[in-house]
Amino acid sequence: MQSRVTWVAEVGMLAAFITITSIFKLPGLMPGTEFQLSAPLAVAICVVFGFSKYITAGLLSSVVGLLLGTQSLLHVFIAMVFRVIVGMLVGLLGRSWPVIVLAGPIGSAIGRLVLGGIIGKAVIPLLLAALPGMIYTALLAYPLTALLQRVKEQREKVMRHVVQR
Repeated sequence: MQSRVTWVAEVGMLAAFITITSIFKLPGLMPGTEFQLSAPLAVAICVVFGFSKYITAGLLSSVVGLLLGTQSLLHVFIAMVFRVIVGMLVGLLGRSWPVIVLAGPIGSAIGRLVLGGIIGKAVIPLLLAALPGMIYTALLAYPLTALLQRVKEQREKVMRHVVQR
């Protein structure tokens, strides 16, 4: 029972992190080039907590975004493309630093390719607009992974020493 409660609590917390960080956007030099901190955080969550918690937290975050009106079904679909690509890359290629650094930008690029196909617009401008965010994601994914790993290890250490009644 304890592990189920821990799993649900962890997923809920991770979903809240993704939702909150997706709200804040760092402006880019040109319109449409803003960056969301949720992208490198999502990569870090996938690496540290595994695909199951990552995809569940991402789905919950998308549902919250839909309910709050901050996301549309198109946003959710593109986010899910990103999440599945990141999860596949981490799952297939492992958790080395090159995979951590490149998974987010590759997921973003494929998400933009899919978006271009859906809306029938040129993909090159979509990719160029996403380029600053891809660079930010590449730069921040590894440090966020290291930070989340330390937090997870500390939580596990504390949980081992908690007196259960």
